[in-house]
Amino acid sequence: MPAQPTFELYQDTIGEWRWRLVASNGKIIADSGGGYVSKQGAKRGIESVKNNAPTADVVVCD
Repeated sequence: MPAQPTFELYQDTIGEWRWRLVASNGKIIADSGGGYVSKQGAKRGIESVKNNAPTADVVVCD
């Protein structure tokens, strides 16, 4: 059975905190898009995605 999707929390080369969501196949399917000053801020970003997107609509932009 494949592994579950995983949020990875890490520091970038300039010391900012970032997160990425990695699918069970190892591909990155989402990321923070920008850095956070604190690790806690990045964790709040992960929680925001978990809490606010489960029923998000898909909008096709032309």
